[in-house]
Amino acid sequence: MYARNITPELLEALEDSPVLFLRGARQVGKSTLAKELLADRFPAKYVSLDNATALAAATSDPTGFIAGQPRPLIIDEVQRVPELLLAIKEDVDNNRRPGQFLLTGSANLLTLPMVNESLAGRMEIQTLWPLSHAEQVGRKTDFVHALFSGSIADFKSDEPYDLPSMLTVGGYPESVSKKSAKRRAGWFDAYLTSIVERDIRDIARIQETTTMLRLLRLLATRTANQLNQSELSRTIQVPNASLGRYMNLLEKVFLIHFLPAWSANLGKRLVKAPKLYMVDCGLAAHLMEADADRLTSSPEIAGQLLETFVVNEVLKHLTWSRVMATPYHFRTHAGLEVDLVLERPSGQLACIEIKHSAQVAAKHFRGLKSLRDDLNNRFQIGVVLYTGTEVVPFGDRLYAVPLGALWE
Repeated sequence: MYARNITPELLEALEDSPVLFLRGARQVGKSTLAKELLADRFPAKYVSLDNATALAAATSDPTGFIAGQPRPLIIDEVQRVPELLLAIKEDVDNNRRPGQFLLTGSANLLTLPMVNESLAGRMEIQTLWPLSHAEQVGRKTDFVHALFSGSIADFKSDEPYDLPSMLTVGGYPESVSKKSAKRRAGWFDAYLTSIVERDIRDIARIQETTTMLRLLRLLATRTANQLNQSELSRTIQVPNASLGRYMNLLEKVFLIHFLPAWSANLGKRLVKAPKLYMVDCGLAAHLMEADADRLTSSPEIAGQLLETFVVNEVLKHLTWSRVMATPYHFRTHAGLEVDLVLERPSGQLACIEIKHSAQVAAKHFRGLKSLRDDLNNRFQIGVVLYTGTEVVPFGDRLYAVPLGALWE
């Protein structure tokens, strides 16, 4: 059992919000965490809509189903009966007491119009990602706070780690627990089949499961790259409109996500191309048919997976960090880029470049230097995360920082 670093934030939400929705991919530990969360401080009844009887009762009479349940109430996989949200709204409007409902879902309810209409202002939303490496080793590192506070400059790394193994195992608890690559591959195959043939059919009634799996394999080869949907459409021979719908569904069930582009001009952020990432580097490696040995001999694939790993790790840290920040990527027409830009509401930036290398040179800081020189005081810090062991200053507010800072 792994302690989840987001737990204090969830408990805080239950103390002042009537409804908490914990969303995330299947098999990341939502149900386990929900039951654990409420066992001591908020004793609650647990209902799973994966249970056929509970599903039938909730579907036939959502209002009666909610009215007949005690509080607090955990409803697992609530996306299977979206009509429950209206019943929960009516119930909450009659009693705004906090901590009444904890909902979990492996499809994103925010994409359903009725959520905005029914639970706006009544529900707090938190995302549970696959396990971070910090959680796997039993720590609550706050990498984002370390960046903005400047304490990252004092970091010292002295723990060895097996990077190819980290990148191929990923963060799903079941994947982490498997004793061999063969057992892990079997689990990933079953996991993908379950999501495509069950969850996606549940929310979209799509029958072309073979096409969805082909698309997912193709997207894995493009993880950590800017999305070119037209090129993707030609490659997989799926019309652009259908492709957009399929990708939207894969995002809804938390298999892929997008990192928007950053620009000093707020209006331009909406028109620049986002970068695509798989939600888990281990799943991406499986879809790319890349094992630990292949990563050792294929630096390009290893680099893609490392960037996917780091971006996802930072997004996980943001769910529990003391610092609020929004993640972006940065790229200019001239080719200068920064893999990850974190912007606080104050406008301050912390910027991260990711290198699959044990050595760092001045050329690796070109994008960071460009942002620093253009933004002056808004630029708080720029780091190149690399596989070495020492923090090395590279000029004003610029550092090479070992990868281990994410979990040590």
